[in-house]
Amino acid sequence: MQVTETLSEGLKRGFTITIPAADLQTKQDARLKEVAAGLTLPGFRPGKVPVSVARQRYSAAVRAEVLEQTVSESLQSALEERGFRPAGQPQVDLVSGQEDGSDLVFKVETEILPEITVPDLSDLSLTRLKAVASDEAVDKVVADIAKRQRNFEKVEEVRPAAKGDILTVDFVGKRDGVPFDGGTADDVNVEIGGEGFIPGFAEQIEGMTPGEEKIITVTFPENYGAEELAGKEATFDIKAKELKKAVDAPVDDELAKKLGFETLEQLRDLVRKQVEGEYEQLTRLRIKRDLLDALAAKTVFAAPEGMVDAEFNQIWQRVESDRKADQLDDEDKGKDEETLRADYRKIAERRVKLGLLLAEIGRKNAITVTQDELGRAMRAEAMRYQGQEQQVFQFFQNNPQAVESLRGPIFENKVVDYLIELAKVEDKEVTPEELSDIPPANI
Repeated sequence: MQVTETLSEGLKRGFTITIPAADLQTKQDARLKEVAAGLTLPGFRPGKVPVSVARQRYSAAVRAEVLEQTVSESLQSALEERGFRPAGQPQVDLVSGQEDGSDLVFKVETEILPEITVPDLSDLSLTRLKAVASDEAVDKVVADIAKRQRNFEKVEEVRPAAKGDILTVDFVGKRDGVPFDGGTADDVNVEIGGEGFIPGFAEQIEGMTPGEEKIITVTFPENYGAEELAGKEATFDIKAKELKKAVDAPVDDELAKKLGFETLEQLRDLVRKQVEGEYEQLTRLRIKRDLLDALAAKTVFAAPEGMVDAEFNQIWQRVESDRKADQLDDEDKGKDEETLRADYRKIAERRVKLGLLLAEIGRKNAITVTQDELGRAMRAEAMRYQGQEQQVFQFFQNNPQAVESLRGPIFENKVVDYLIELAKVEDKEVTPEELSDIPPANI
């Protein structure tokens, strides 16, 4: 095998690799013998089919197979000899070798991973923020639970509908005076001040009394599900029929029993654990963010452009989607596209560098993902789709790439855990508000 380097710019490498025709023929002959030995043809005993017959029938297919295998093996050998690890799928162009008697010549261009030196981690110092689930926080959650268990009683007196009331109405939706499909309904309960209806609908029927009729005008959201109505103005003929008021459920043992607990204290204990679990997730998020900021400041190697491009494209798709839905962060709304692209390009580069550094730390410290851990991740993913668990498992069985998508986050978290154990960590108690105030990553 002859390898000639044709490109060496930054992390980009190019080669021309030549395999003599004689070597190709030797491999092809050996493969044809294997094929002949496995053939069963009329007029020949099993395993006794002449190679000449196999060559006559399968020469083209065997040569294509040998070419593919030789390209793969020689490319791998050329990279390993030079200590290169490709950062993505190499681009391979076949120059010659398709015809018998010709040398196999192909060109390769690829980006390689940089030499990653794990920085000194002995000075890692982190602060772990912790918050306690106070009685007030538990009371608030329990009160919200009681609110969801509230009842609605008919209001006998004739009075306008106020916030918190339920007004039962009939309505007919119209565009340019013509009723549209799906816009008519009877006996619909609308919570005054609540959500779930088109913006402006519930607000405009506040103050109506049973028996009153009214025409309101609303504008459907731009991202409304029915394309023919999205962003369009419409009117609704409203007829108010019945008024109900909310009656909150008392926070007592009866509420707890209604929810499957023996006492209110048992309900409060569960709520406290749930609140503490949410705080622990935030604690984990904060210390991981601080760790990654510290590591990012220590990375001195270049990121492969192809990997950065791929990461940026994924990020930018989400940014474009958020922009169309008018859901950009307030900080981003005032930026022009050039500035936005530059900012998110830096984020993409940071992610790639951190991913490579974490991978190298994991490799050097023999951190791996076990089959049991992958199995637990698949079960957790399946549990998100109640009633479709078996289909989810079959999806993973048939799609190894989907399984690999679970491996990455598990591996990253194991490396992060290893580094947190290695670091000097100081615990600090803060309020839940301080814990929730997560600053942006240091780019």
